[in-house]
Amino acid sequence: MASASKSDEEIVSDTESIPTGSESDGSSDEETDCQSQVGVPCKFYNSRGGCRDGAKCSYLHVCKYALKGNCRNGSNCKQSHSTVGSASSGASNRASVRSASSEEEERTAPKLTDGRFYQWQLNDGNSWMDIDNDHVIEAQYSLPHTKSIKIYNTPYGAVCINFNRIRVCGKSLKVRRLDDGKTVWNWYCTLRRKWIKYGDKDSKGNTSPVTSSDIDRNFQSDPKGSFTFSVGAETLEIRFKEMRQVGKNRKRRVTRRPVYRQQQATAAGVPQATSAVRTLSVGTSPKWQFKGDNGGWHEFKHRRGTPSECSVNSKDIEKTYQQNPSGTLSFTVKGDTYKLDFGAMMQTNLKNNHTRKIRRLIV
Repeated sequence: MASASKSDEEIVSDTESIPTGSESDGSSDEETDCQSQVGVPCKFYNSRGGCRDGAKCSYLHVCKYALKGNCRNGSNCKQSHSTVGSASSGASNRASVRSASSEEEERTAPKLTDGRFYQWQLNDGNSWMDIDNDHVIEAQYSLPHTKSIKIYNTPYGAVCINFNRIRVCGKSLKVRRLDDGKTVWNWYCTLRRKWIKYGDKDSKGNTSPVTSSDIDRNFQSDPKGSFTFSVGAETLEIRFKEMRQVGKNRKRRVTRRPVYRQQQATAAGVPQATSAVRTLSVGTSPKWQFKGDNGGWHEFKHRRGTPSECSVNSKDIEKTYQQNPSGTLSFTVKGDTYKLDFGAMMQTNLKNNHTRKIRRLIV
């Protein structure tokens, strides 16, 4: 079994042009699933101004609102607004080692030459092993709002893969993604709690001044550099190391995700980790659900002959999703037309614009 975790960018909004620094996206920079301690504010420091661990604490001793850029107290705030020196030396050193190791592994990772488009692998300290049926992981990784996936029933227990950092959380395991060197990458930026792809037209049909390929070309040449462009009179900068779009008045999160490609066939050559990640092999029955008014989740079913008869079920939705994981699907319930937005993981009633969250479970 595998479950994917979405960020709070699931809330639906109309597609807009690339946001400038003065617009508000209302999103948080904190990650609640699989998050490492480095870069996360200490809750004890923020709640009472003191932490018993002191310099040994691996969380940031910094104002949590300042990290989001919306502290109302400004210079009068009793908490620190500087991240420099706010984490223990142990936490900082661990972060530096992980960062350097990750960059080195990515730079030296081999390219696939046997026909596979991609391959996710785990390493328990002995060797790299292929994860069987890793299209489940790849499909979720291609969605900008999916920040992690958790796979169960492995010899290591539940394994959570953080997509933003490409690492296993809380375990002595490594994870990496190999590809054939032909992956097409999309770049996204947050606007009003939704991820907007660079290069898409806005709701008025205006063409974006910059495309994902423009950004990725610069990223490939210098992953620690930046990319500068203009929207109207404002100059914006995408800082690759921070994964932030920086404007005059605001920073925004950006992310880089691959265009999903359906794997053609499983190739031999590297030992399979089928036994290590058994559940990905049997996780072939995706269930699509919507969130009800009472907070419970309900599966999409035809329910023929009932007052709530639906024109689609989970299989219908999955078929459309596999064709385009970022696309949409229209269907009817009791004569009303609805739209599923796979990119936002939202359902919208086109008659009254009422929205509901949806999710995809691998069981």
